[in-house]
Amino acid sequence: MISRVAAVICWVLAIGLALFLVLPLIVIAAASFSPTPVFDLPLSGASLRWYGRIGRLDGFWPSLSLSLQIAVLSTALSLVAGTLAAIAIARGRLPGATALGTLLVSPLMMPGLVLGIALLQYFRMIGFTATWSALLVAHLVVTLPYVARTMIAGLSRFDFTLVEAARTLGCTYAGGVLRVMVPALAPSFLIAGLFSLLASFDNYPVSIFLTDVRSKTLPIRMLQYIEEAPDPTLAALSTLILAGTLVLLLISDRLVGLHRMAGTGD
Repeated sequence: MISRVAAVICWVLAIGLALFLVLPLIVIAAASFSPTPVFDLPLSGASLRWYGRIGRLDGFWPSLSLSLQIAVLSTALSLVAGTLAAIAIARGRLPGATALGTLLVSPLMMPGLVLGIALLQYFRMIGFTATWSALLVAHLVVTLPYVARTMIAGLSRFDFTLVEAARTLGCTYAGGVLRVMVPALAPSFLIAGLFSLLASFDNYPVSIFLTDVRSKTLPIRMLQYIEEAPDPTLAALSTLILAGTLVLLLISDRLVGLHRMAGTGD
């Protein structure tokens, strides 16, 4: 009896927490169909006109392009650098491997504002003023911990003797990595790439210190829209971003499985 009551309480708390997290997103999605120019629930009717206005927002396409460029490139570079670092750490042959692993994920332990201010001061000190390049380097700092942590976990279960076996069959070390290790770790690559891409595309606290008037990422541009002309267009844009995130999660679920992404399965 006590166990049944405890189970009911756990389910009620879990459902309540899920609703607490999801309801704001549902409200934003509903407000994007508002027939009036205010954030209002479409109780008397729905309209799609705010979705049609997204492409006409001032500076939307350059900001979207910049965010996609930085997110894709930083993710690709993080996958390469993070995987190489994870191999060195997982094999245990690198002096101070444990300390290096902690160092790689240390940006996740710092508030984004602190990291953004630190990068801004450092770039100014060395005279690094190119906005696009500064954003790329900063987003590498943001995305690399996601890749390193995921790949270290994946490589901890990988049998490196398979690479050595491939070498005895005529493969070079690089060839063995590409033909054996990469296919075996494909789920880890997908998970790391997804987290890295979303973390970069959605980043605000670091990017705000490194953008200028001509180069603004989409999250910063969205904040500008709120300050200048808040209307349901912003809710429509947020809903599209949310829908895109859900599509990526569904694709990942089909390819890998959400249980593996959450770290609860093999």
